[in-house]
Amino acid sequence: MFFVSLKFAGSKAKAPVFMEGHNAWIRRGFDDGVFLLVGGLQPSAGGAILAHNTSRADLENRVREDPFVAEGIVTADIAEVAPARVDERLSFLKP
Repeated sequence: MFFVSLKFAGSKAKAPVFMEGHNAWIRRGFDDGVFLLVGGLQPSAGGAILAHNTSRADLENRVREDPFVAEGIVTADIAEVAPARVDERLSFLKP
């Protein structure tokens, strides 16, 4: 499982121009079964993604395809999480 942090960079003002492409990228992540959760980092700091069912290399490639990342609107940080204990509702995340 992975936690992706997308933090606004110096080009934040360009975000509205690329929002449609960014939203389409998010939809693909859900459609492909990779994204479990997407939300904003508060207050207005960027976004966060919980991803699974993918390799780190594939996720890195996917993140590079985000128009916000490609255009320098956000910087991406990927942290891999190895679940050791999970609520039974999230048992599918445990290897």
